[in-house]
Amino acid sequence: QVQLVESGGGSVQAGGSLRLSCAASGYTYSIRYMGWFRQAPGKEREGVAAIYTGGGSTYYADSVKGRFTISQDNARNTLYLQMNSLKPEDTAMYYCAAGPGSTLFPLRALGYNYWGQGTQVTVSS
Repeated sequence: QVQLVESGGGSVQAGGSLRLSCAASGYTYSIRYMGWFRQAPGKEREGVAAIYTGGGSTYYADSVKGRFTISQDNARNTLYLQMNSLKPEDTAMYYCAAGPGSTLFPLRALGYNYWGQGTQVTVSS
């Protein structure tokens, strides 16, 4: 089992920045991919960013490329999402996820079997 705990959400104005953190514990050496997903009210959950924990390759949704950066601190078993130039459309509940992932589709939720409880990000215009 793997436990994931997110932190760092909050409310910011458009153009601002936030950094999300996800602390992983438990059977972490079984994880190949970690990712950030988000879900806004009335919308489907979407993959935002993912990282291959073995080599560090990163993947981003087109909507966040150039603004968000995913990174990992292996010593602390912690995943980060640095979010810059935030827009109102980034408002959502953000979830950390971990699992075997998918080499072909790293931003698909199906590849992740461990999920955090979520942290809310609200961006006002």
